[in-house]
Amino acid sequence: MGKISKGVACSVEGCDERAVHSLSLEETRILEDKGYRLEAIHSRVYLCEKHYKEWKKARKKIEKFEKWRMMR
Repeated sequence: MGKISKGVACSVEGCDERAVHSLSLEETRILEDKGYRLEAIHSRVYLCEKHYKEWKKARKKIEKFEKWRMMR
């Protein structure tokens, strides 16, 4: 049984919602660049639906720019 199914809270400072996704600390550097403070638990970060959606949007934008950069 994982921590998400046990009901761990979101790792973003000030957010009290339940986490729905778990990411590695390295993957969440995008959120730290946006100004969020994260509390890592054993090198994992747990995100609620709202913060996961923000992470996903930012990641897609970065991947799009990387793809354009590689095409040049």
